[in-house]
Amino acid sequence: MSTSVMSTSVMNTRRRSLAMERTGQWVSSQDIPTDIIVEVGEASFSLHKFMLVAKSNYMRKLILESKEADLARINLSDIPGGPETFEKAAKFCYGVNFEITVHNVAALRCAAEYLQMTDKYSENNLAKRTDDFLNQVTLTTLPTAVVVLKGCEELLPMANDINLVQRCVDVICSKVCTEASFPSRTPPNWWTEELAILNIVSFEKIIVTLKSQGAKTPTIASAIITYAERSLRVLARDHSGNGIKSTDSKNSEVRNQQQKHLELIVALLPSEKAAFPVSFLCSLLRSAIFLKASSSCKNELEKRISAVLDHVSVDDLLVLSFTYDGESLFDLESVRKIISGFVVKEKSVDVFNGGNYKEVCSTSMQRVAKTVDAYLGEIATYPELSISKFNGIANLVPKGARRVDDDLYRAVDIYLKAHPNLDEIEREKVCSSLDPLKLSYEARLHASQNKRLPVQIVVHALYYDQLKLRSGVEDGIASFDPAATTRSQLKADVSLVKENEELRSELMKMKMFITDMQKTGNSTSNHATSSSKGASSSSQKKHTFFSSMSKTLGKLNPFKQGSKDTSNIDDEGVDVTKPRRRRFSIS
Repeated sequence: MSTSVMSTSVMNTRRRSLAMERTGQWVSSQDIPTDIIVEVGEASFSLHKFMLVAKSNYMRKLILESKEADLARINLSDIPGGPETFEKAAKFCYGVNFEITVHNVAALRCAAEYLQMTDKYSENNLAKRTDDFLNQVTLTTLPTAVVVLKGCEELLPMANDINLVQRCVDVICSKVCTEASFPSRTPPNWWTEELAILNIVSFEKIIVTLKSQGAKTPTIASAIITYAERSLRVLARDHSGNGIKSTDSKNSEVRNQQQKHLELIVALLPSEKAAFPVSFLCSLLRSAIFLKASSSCKNELEKRISAVLDHVSVDDLLVLSFTYDGESLFDLESVRKIISGFVVKEKSVDVFNGGNYKEVCSTSMQRVAKTVDAYLGEIATYPELSISKFNGIANLVPKGARRVDDDLYRAVDIYLKAHPNLDEIEREKVCSSLDPLKLSYEARLHASQNKRLPVQIVVHALYYDQLKLRSGVEDGIASFDPAATTRSQLKADVSLVKENEELRSELMKMKMFITDMQKTGNSTSNHATSSSKGASSSSQKKHTFFSSMSKTLGKLNPFKQGSKDTSNIDDEGVDVTKPRRRRFSIS
């Protein structure tokens, strides 16, 4: 048994003893001896029947309807409020003065209902006295109404049956709405601290009533945030992150109670996704993961965080990823779901607007990409982070969302440095999400000298630098101005296209030249072979069509007078055994 439980037990025993002692004092002042003993738990009160019957219809029925001829003992252990409350009810029957306060009025009202001490049985009875005090004192201000409602938590179901709980809730909600619109104190949300003393059931009634009365979402959110921060502050933290051992049944019961507590808080969240700060939602999700809350609870929180992921910081994501001591990683499934949900939402919005998501990403998506890359850089140092989980988160972000891959390259380099025993294939897998051509000049320079990177990535970086140098593009200018980046890239592309066309043209010319040379060589060889065969086969050549035509054209030669006339030359006098050599040239 813990120290707190022992101290509580001792205090209760002491209260019972004091109540019995006080009762004995004012009862003994009566001249008539007592004739009945009322037992309330472990306490016993020696009283007079006629004094009790005069005010309590319940006591009258018990005495009159008893089968015993002379009833001497009655057990009232189930009376609301216990021995202390019965003591005050007995004093009222005896006409002894006592003080009604905001702390005992709820118990007295329930005891009056239990003992049937109403005006139907006796005028100006205990029920009327307590109702007057409730209406005139306790239910006029928010703090006192909260105290009464707190007292009702141990008086169920009687407090519900007499509608005392709902009366307190209605007053509290009315005062909350007034304070939210016209604050009477500073800070303006002082009333949220008052609600934090209630248990989750009472708080749930207030939130449900506020929603039904049309209270503003910020008002409800403010109450939930303060209540969650106060009530979940006492979470038993197991720094190992493995949960409480099953052998400790008491701790397991505490964990189950905290789990249900958290699930009820999440169920009370207003429907507006952006009603709560991101840090608050991340803290709730971390508690849900730690307490192993239901899937519906975690899914609701993941959806809410995903809806505002563009406002989430790296620290917020890290809150979800580590145990309370920061020494080991939680399951990263929730982070993966949050990022994936945001990407799906962005795609659906872009398709609805008729855009091309693959080419252009929104500003929100670009902010998320930077956050995710920075987050990967933070968790990359932990040995338990596998390659598949690292790439699984990195690949959730669309390629177009990263204008440059410098932040992702930093995360990859940190991972490779923290995992030095990876082979070449494993290092290539780590770098699979990285695009070397989207690195800045400084990052490419670092990559070209980085011995941790696989050879393929280094070669890509060097090759891209060579292309940049040949095209005359300077990264330093383009990196500061998006328009300059576009123009420089366009010039580089045009320059490369022209260079490729010139090379292609030169290759075609060379190919044609080689083809002509081959054709000319074959033609010359064939002509020489046929001429030699013709000379050896016949000593006299017959007149051919070309020779006849040559003679005819020779007669029509306009330069006949100024040149040698060959019209009278006989073919027989010409030596045709050795034909004239002709020159073949493409020039």
